[in-house]
Parts: sequence; C-alpha cells; structure tokens
Amino acid sequence: MSQKCVKSKFPGVRYRVIPSDKNGVKFDRYYFIRYKLDGRDKEEGLGRASQGWTEQKAAARLSELKENQRIGQGPKTLKEKRDIAQAKAKLEASEKARAEQGAITFAAIFKGPYFNHLKSHKKPTSVVTENGLFIKWIAPIIGDAPLKDISPFHIERIKRNMADAGRAPRSISYALAVIRQVFNFCRDHDLYAGGNPVSKVKKPSADNRRLRFLTHEEAERLLAALAERSPDTHDQALLSLHCGLRAGEIFKLTWQDIDFGRGVLTLRDTKSGKTRAAIMTGAVKAMFATRKQGESSGIVFRARDGGKIAQGSKTFDRVVAALGLNDSVVDSRQKVVFHSLRHTYASWLVESGVDLYTVKELMGHSMISMTERYAHLAPNTLHHAVKTLEKSLMSSKEERLSSINAIDSQ
Repeated sequence: MSQKCVKSKFPGVRYRVIPSDKNGVKFDRYYFIRYKLDGRDKEEGLGRASQGWTEQKAAARLSELKENQRIGQGPKTLKEKRDIAQAKAKLEASEKARAEQGAITFAAIFKGPYFNHLKSHKKPTSVVTENGLFIKWIAPIIGDAPLKDISPFHIERIKRNMADAGRAPRSISYALAVIRQVFNFCRDHDLYAGGNPVSKVKKPSADNRRLRFLTHEEAERLLAALAERSPDTHDQALLSLHCGLRAGEIFKLTWQDIDFGRGVLTLRDTKSGKTRAAIMTGAVKAMFATRKQGESSGIVFRARDGGKIAQGSKTFDRVVAALGLNDSVVDSRQKVVFHSLRHTYASWLVESGVDLYTVKELMGHSMISMTERYAHLAPNTLHHAVKTLEKSLMSSKEERLSSINAIDSQ
C-alpha cells in the first residue's frame, strides 16, 4: 500500500498510512504538520497514532507554534520545542545527580573508592595511619554526614577534640590532610562538585622540627656498636651520617648509582621528586668497596628475601637504647632515631662553616627555609659572625678617632 499523504479535517494537519507490522497486515497513521515560517513552507513530523497522536492533538500543537510566532515568544518549531525539552531534562538530571552526589556520606567515600585508591597508591604504614585517624577522630564527627553538609565548623570540632586529648599539632594536621584528600579525590573523580571545607580551616602551628643531633663521640660509639650487632645497619647508618641520605633513599640505592671514580652517589626518585647527587666520604667509599665483592648490579641493601627493604631494622633502636642515648629524654624531638643521622650530617656541615645554600643542595631540600632550621645549631659560626661585626665596628671607630686627632694636631 502506498504511503500517500492524506489531508485531515484540520488545516495544516496531515498523515500517511503506514504498515505497523512486518507483514503489512496492520496499519498505522503517521501525523505531520505543515505551516509557514518566515515566509517559507515548513513540514515537521509529530509521530504515530499508536504513540498517542490524533488529528486533534496535532492541530493543537500546530496552533501553539503559530501563536508563538505571532507573539514572538516560545518555540516556533517542533525542533525548538524538542531542544528546549531535552535541555530541561538534561538540567534536571544534572541537578538530580549533584543532589545525589552531595547526599553521599564521608564514610561511604572513605571506606569505598578512596580507601581502594589509598591502598593502591600509598605505603601500608600510611594506610594504617589514615584509617586509624578516620576511625578515632574523623568518623565520629563527619562519618555519617553527607559531603554537602560538612562545613568548616565540623573540621574545627575535630581539631578541638584532638587538641583536648593531647594530640600533637602534627597529628591534627595529618587528620585534616586526610579530610582534604578525600574531598579532593571526590572532586577529581566527579563524585562531588562542592567546595573543600578544610581550605577554610587554619592548620595548627607548632615547631615539630627534630632538634637532636649527635656529637662526634656519640656517633663513633653508635657506629661501633652497630658494627658488632648488624653490619648492614651499620653501613646504612654510615651512609646517612656521612652523606645525609634518608632511609628510603638508602633502600633504593643500586650499584649502578655508585660512581667510585667521581666519588658520587646518584639518588633517584627522592622525596622532592628530583634526582640529586651525594658526595661520598672516604669511609663510605671503603664501606662500598668491601660490600661490592661479588656484586655488580641490583640493590645494594636487600631484604632477607632478596627484595627491597620496606622499613628500617629495629636493631638501630635497640642499639640506641643500649647506649642510653635517649635516657631521660622526654621531648620526642630530642630523641635519637635513624633520621637523626641525616640531621646530624647537616648540623656538622653548618658547624664546620659550610654555607646554608651548599647544605641545601647536599640535603636535597626544595626550599632554603627547610635548611635554615640548622642555622641555630651552629653557635660557633654565629659567634664568629658577631665577632667579625664587632671588629668592623671597632675598626671604624678607631678610624674616626684617628681622623679627629689628625685634625686637632694641625
């Protein structure tokens, strides 16, 4: 059967008779309208009778479009009307999605996608620490709260609770960092489009910098005791003490990174993200020469299973305790830990008169402010600077007196 155009009793409304099944036994009507737009004939399809369209509905829709043309408001074509409807539906869907995102609780994100991300991208110790902070301090305040309802007020409560419990400013800052990371994670993964409440909260300030550094006598005693207990731990301690290496940098060091000819160690993937060089002392060169027997490649310090060491040996702490280096020490910043060796390296450099910029480069600090913490550990250098100033002042005074006396004698 042909799909001939049939005029209805309503002007401008027409339809075609079309098959409604594959066999062409049953039939349907497809309605469309014709009208003039800006002086030109225009034809647009509406839909089938089986979809609910009738001549009356088609006429009403045509009348609506003509009226919109007459008054200059609203859609003038079916396409415009459909586009407006689609845009409205898209906006409503977007608003609904935002509302649903905002309704997600902090705990749902932390325990779900964020925790999976955490386990894949951070050290096991960091995972344990962040989870502990969440359970102890964060969850009781904002765990069940939707992300959209969490405000700086809630963050301040977490700060106050931790401070009242005697937690260190650094621990409080860590807890705030966890909350900030969760909100940033949601933003980066389109889970939440709102603001980050932590950005409006001031971090607690405190001087958590480690102050203790070893005397030369203490360092010698420590190295001697470590050599007896654990040659590996001794060699690692020597590297930190003589070259300023962090524990993680020591554990990643390979034989290819050691240049005996130039006396240089190449440290890759450091904390600052940059590669830097460390200068070997004679003692360090000798240590490596002894270890190198039979070695030509791979990691210098290996775990018992032959792989990379994940964390430092407890032997260091036991030897420190046996030597009494931490006896009667209450302030944690004054306790000797493995990192104290790196701190001692920098302190000895400053004490020897090495300028802070050179120390900065040797330590691999990203900013000079990180190195300036060692300036106060060089009293001899500071005293020398003041003495130099005093000499300059005295010399200037003597010159002025000499000039005055010369004038008076004329």
